Amino acid sequence: MSEEVSEPIHGDGYAVANIDTLGDRYGFRKIRRNLDVTAFGINAICLPPGYETGRHFHDEQEETYFVHRGRVEIEFGDGSRHVLGPGGVARVDAATVRKIRNLSPDEDAIYVIAGGKDGYVGRDGRLPEGETSRFGPAGPGA
Repeated sequence: MSEEVSEPIHGDGYAVANIDTLGDRYGFRKIRRNLDVTAFGINAICLPPGYETGRHFHDEQEETYFVHRGRVEIEFGDGSRHVLGPGGVARVDAATVRKIRNLSPDEDAIYVIAGGKDGYVGRDGRLPEGETSRFGPAGPGA
């Protein structure tokens, strides 16, 4: 069995890493840069307990937020607020003002942001020649 990945590893057509090793304790964890992602923007942000980001918006980039660790509150320009825990996701239009707050008084929060523009590519996944299933022998839910 392989060792769990920590530092970035680059192979022939892929790269793997662990969010915890992609930056300093707080602030941006540069997923895009460390894994050489070129099709869209993607980073993680680690917020200290109780920390709140500044409000911001984008000119062109729609963003999707995914909470990896902790609980955050996302507040939008219209004043609405929503709490997201681990596994929580939010899509935000480019021009929509937003800010994020770590709700914990004593634990860090980490969320991943993927951003891009110009639309969905579509379902273009295919099986390699000779393959008949996207799932291994045990299958999903086995």
